[in-house]
Amino acid sequence: MQNTTRRTLIAVAVVALVGAGLAASLLRPHGGEARAVTAPAAPAVDVAAAIGKTITEWDEFSGRLEAVDRVEIRPRVSGTIDAVHFREGALVKKGDLLFTIDPRPYAAEVARAEAALAAAQVRATHAQTEQARAQRLLQDNAVSRREFDERDNGAREAAANVRAAQAELEAARLNLAYTRITAPVAGRVSRAEITVGNLVAAGAASPALTTVVSVSPVYASFELDEQSYLRYTAPGAGGSQPNLPIYLGLADENGHPHQGRIQSVDNRLDTRSGTIRVRAVFDNDDGRLLPGLYARIKFGGAAPHAAVLVNDRAVGTDQGKKFVLVVGRDNKLIYREVELGPAYDGLRVIRKGLAAGETIAVNGLQRVRPGDLVAPKPVDMAFKREVEPRAESADRKQAKTGADDGKPMS
Repeated sequence: MQNTTRRTLIAVAVVALVGAGLAASLLRPHGGEARAVTAPAAPAVDVAAAIGKTITEWDEFSGRLEAVDRVEIRPRVSGTIDAVHFREGALVKKGDLLFTIDPRPYAAEVARAEAALAAAQVRATHAQTEQARAQRLLQDNAVSRREFDERDNGAREAAANVRAAQAELEAARLNLAYTRITAPVAGRVSRAEITVGNLVAAGAASPALTTVVSVSPVYASFELDEQSYLRYTAPGAGGSQPNLPIYLGLADENGHPHQGRIQSVDNRLDTRSGTIRVRAVFDNDDGRLLPGLYARIKFGGAAPHAAVLVNDRAVGTDQGKKFVLVVGRDNKLIYREVELGPAYDGLRVIRKGLAAGETIAVNGLQRVRPGDLVAPKPVDMAFKREVEPRAESADRKQAKTGADDGKPMS
């Protein structure tokens, strides 16, 4: 019995010693001084206060420039191209000569029609003389009524033949004129698609010889969403279509330096996209606005009102919803759903969900979640941070470490 008790005490002592050793190893993992286990530090997050400002709100849209007049030049008569009279890409005036088609066959047709007209006029003169003679003989009862009617009908037919010959001559002259292809509108001409010596055919199915587009003014077409349409341009809305201010900027321009006016609004809303087509017109005296260019449209200009502004990088997306992370008094992040407005001076208008002066996280939203405790780092709301460099790969880091240690790199 005493031996059993002794063995039990020895076992308990061994277990106690092993537990003490484990605790010591946890406190001194590297044989150094004891180190207590602490909670991870709160991550540092850039924060800024939402800006409150009185602004004139504008809506921005994307569109494309279009020419007011765009004409594809096609031949109206068949023949061989004799000459090209323009320089590719040059400005031309209405009526300037562009192409010449060989006019000789059409000049010969004009001469033939002139001769046919002359012959018809001679026959008409003779028929009128016979009619007048028969009229006098009929009064003296020297000819029958039937013979008089025949001569009278002959005179009328000859007069009709004269008019037909005149029409044929006019058509021949038109075809001869069509051999000189001129610019129908003033603008900039494209390259010559068909050059000298090639045979062309008349008709809409024939390939275009070139195109001419007008230069000034130009159209800017863009899609207006339903809410903006109801707010600005719908019948009965506060603004009237012709008086709404509208500005345009190209891709390489700062701001929107070109001012224009609304030219037309489409007559129906596209139910598939929920937008309506709007066309504005802009002067283009310097020719900088080229049809087809991308255009940034600033449109609207409501009355000045108080607004809340934040940096776009502070706005997150959650299954189609927009949100910001508000920093609470205890430095914990609070999820707040917001409604966005248009961009203004590099910032984003917040219509609902956020008040001016509230502090929000403006950078690194992907590294934190609502409810996290953070270490706020105040920054300016309109900050622009450079893109962080990519992390080095493990192989490159190992190679760099080897080089620093004086070891040869494999």
